[in-house]
Amino acid sequence: MSQKGSIGVTTENIFPVIKKFLYSDHEIFLREMVSNAVDATQKVKTLAQEGDFKGELGDLTVHVNVDEKAGTITISDRGIGMTEEEIDKYINQIAFSGVTDFLEKYKDNAAAIIGHFGLGFYSAFMVSSRVDIITKSYKEGSKAVKWTCDGNPEFEISDAEKEDRGSDIVLHISDDCKEFLQKNKIIELLTKYCKFMPVPVACGKKTEWKDGKEVETEEENVINSMEPLWTKTPSSLKDEDYLKFYHNLFPMQDDPLFWIHLNVDYPFTLTGILYFPRVKSNIELQHNKIQLYCNQVFVTDQVEGIVPDFLTLLHGVIDSPDIPLNVSRSYLQSDSNVKKISTYITKKVADRLQNIFKDNRKEYEEKWDNLKLFIHYGMLSQEDFYDRAKDFALFKDIDGKYFTYEEYKTLVKDNQTDKNGDLIYLYATNKDDQYTYIEAARKKGYSVLLFDGQLDVPMVSMLEQKLEKTRFTRVDADIIDRLIVKEDVKKVDLEKEESDKLSEVFRSQMPALDKVQFNVEIQALGEDTQPVLMTESEYMRRMKTMSQFQPGMSFYGQMPDTFSLVLNADHPLIKNVLKDADEKLAEQLKPISSELKGQQARLAALHQAQSKKKDEEITQEEKDDLKNTEKTVTDEQAKLNTIIAEYAKGNETVHQLIDLALLQNGMLKGASLDAFLKRSVNMIK
Repeated sequence: MSQKGSIGVTTENIFPVIKKFLYSDHEIFLREMVSNAVDATQKVKTLAQEGDFKGELGDLTVHVNVDEKAGTITISDRGIGMTEEEIDKYINQIAFSGVTDFLEKYKDNAAAIIGHFGLGFYSAFMVSSRVDIITKSYKEGSKAVKWTCDGNPEFEISDAEKEDRGSDIVLHISDDCKEFLQKNKIIELLTKYCKFMPVPVACGKKTEWKDGKEVETEEENVINSMEPLWTKTPSSLKDEDYLKFYHNLFPMQDDPLFWIHLNVDYPFTLTGILYFPRVKSNIELQHNKIQLYCNQVFVTDQVEGIVPDFLTLLHGVIDSPDIPLNVSRSYLQSDSNVKKISTYITKKVADRLQNIFKDNRKEYEEKWDNLKLFIHYGMLSQEDFYDRAKDFALFKDIDGKYFTYEEYKTLVKDNQTDKNGDLIYLYATNKDDQYTYIEAARKKGYSVLLFDGQLDVPMVSMLEQKLEKTRFTRVDADIIDRLIVKEDVKKVDLEKEESDKLSEVFRSQMPALDKVQFNVEIQALGEDTQPVLMTESEYMRRMKTMSQFQPGMSFYGQMPDTFSLVLNADHPLIKNVLKDADEKLAEQLKPISSELKGQQARLAALHQAQSKKKDEEITQEEKDDLKNTEKTVTDEQAKLNTIIAEYAKGNETVHQLIDLALLQNGMLKGASLDAFLKRSVNMIK
């Protein structure tokens, strides 16, 4: 057996859905009520323009009146009104929108009509225990009627007294929504949702201070500006107009850097103004400073779906009737138009930046420190924006000079290309903290960039992928001769025993700092280079920084910072430390060193012998012998290190050199800093 039919939706079932789930926030009822009143007003204007309404339009202001004593909010308009038949068609049948019929008839002259779904009126029941409609159609001979409903499926229609055309919607506010009976609350909501509606919207009278108190005047308190700036042609506007509009939208903000006026009518309709605010290095900006409108009705300030993520840091407004909204007009729905609009906005922003760069580079450079957060964010998050922005993105060096990527490559390629043909870009993140390293680079004739922005390190990793045979290295990541290696590194002229002894002298005295790991290296750097330098692993530092942006790399954030204390074996101070250690420790270390060498030789022989056998061929005696020899080597090495550490503990030169390296890197604090200062005074005496 087969059967066909229609699924019925009854008002008894739909009312709870509307009241609880259709709208994300109860306050939206006011936007919907006023939008309907504005629609009705726009319709009568359209009818007059088409010659279908011959009467006087008169005052078309929509009035919102709050009567706290009566517990009502009344929204009144002088629009087209409704007949009893129209009430039955458009109010009693949910989602049969009158706008649909009207748009079909006047589709060439009705672009400003707001509603689409026919559900907005029912938002009134989210806050009302009863709703009354007193309405009179613009049609000649029409009678006024009253419609009443208490939120149940039953309604009542009766005759009413009303002189003028239009509608009064009377909301009897529920006990649990009494906050909406405060006039200041209603004005706040009207300002939020209705300040740019195309018909005047008034609530009460304007007030002024007189004799020490606030009193009402005779002038109506009109909430909105009927001609928002984005609806005007850019050629008719001056800078002052854009700035005034910006400060109306965002009071107490500094003047923006510049703005972009959007105006497109194909393949979709979109207008708006986007402002670049002044920011430097704080990416934790509010992402709700772009307001989305649909035909001048505020929809949302959550625009992530339509504006590329990096541009949600901008401020301003976007208005489009083509943006797909959900049925409650509270948020975006995804479709192909959203992608097209997003792509268009990205292109307009890139074009505007490119034009400023070309037309007035000096002004652009002056704004770069404020601009680069947006541009870097865009280049990192959107591939097509990188392709557009790479020609106007800038490097800034430590002297405050600006270069395009191509200009900087030309500047440094001759002097900063290493022996493998890689171009090395040196950068500093703090001119003062890294001063010594910067100066060492300058003496070599190298240029050093200043990367002090929050997104500069992620940019470095991306640019290394984009720019051919190019590496970025922080200027304190290594000794200067190893930052840009142009020839084989000079070998240290020390025997292994001497090298190990010198390393242990300094290693044993390195401080124990939380989440910090120290290594000691010995390099031949020349007599004119500092005796000690502290460097930090470029790779680990970059990984730790990236872990702040990429959750999958968070384990790097838990790893210790890795520093290397580089000893310059050519410097007299280091030579003196080694000479002094040799002289004072010779007798103590001689027997231990002899035993250690013997045991190390024996251990090497055992390893070699057992490496030629399979595991099952090695006897337990041989395994025990190997284990015991390893322990002996470890014990003898520990004895040796203990003697060296005891010597180093009393060597002021060693401590002074270590503390100088720590101080240079901002790692000498508290009691250690105090001890360093006292020791410095004693050494001067």
